Amino acid sequence: MLVIWGRKTSSNVQALMWCVGELDLHVVRHDVGHRYGGTDTAAFYALNPNRTVPVLQDGDNPALWETGAILRYLANRYATGGFWPEDLLARTEVDRWAEWAKLNIALGFTAPVFWRVVRTPEAERDLRAIDTAVTAFEQKLDIAEQQLAKHPFLAGEAFSLADIQFGHVLYRYYDIEINRKPLPNLHAYYARLIQRPAFQEHVMVSYDELRA
Repeated sequence: MLVIWGRKTSSNVQALMWCVGELDLHVVRHDVGHRYGGTDTAAFYALNPNRTVPVLQDGDNPALWETGAILRYLANRYATGGFWPEDLLARTEVDRWAEWAKLNIALGFTAPVFWRVVRTPEAERDLRAIDTAVTAFEQKLDIAEQQLAKHPFLAGEAFSLADIQFGHVLYRYYDIEINRKPLPNLHAYYARLIQRPAFQEHVMVSYDELRA
């Protein structure tokens, strides 16, 4: 049985739970972190010395931390077909876009944009810094816009692990109150993602508890 530690409003946990849902795996999840606490306990430290979520344990195997590593583990162990191809070059293409999304999209949005808009009191928001961060973020989205003009999914013709790492950010990007540039291919791609039941269940989650 899979056990996951991490609150459902964590974007990293959402990426992991979306993956679990797409792979149709049974999981038990414990709310840990932020308002739920729990990361400062000795028991959690034994699971992850960084005291961050998510953490995954698969049966009697050692606990795993770092979202990208957990996602690759699940893909290697449980995925089939285009989600995580057997062919090395095809799998590397998926992995390349997944890594790009983690470093450029998730990290470029969560703290620079989302935290400044949602997790900062309105009176304390630096609107110039937000605009600058959105502009920098959308320069990266332009890369995806070009890729999605050629393929229905980020790494090619099939939904894959790359879409998990990339797509989980888009719900909040399209939901928060910011000025967005028109990116028609990206918007069409997002419209496809929101039709996926696992995306609806695990990513389209209220983040009101995170508001300042």
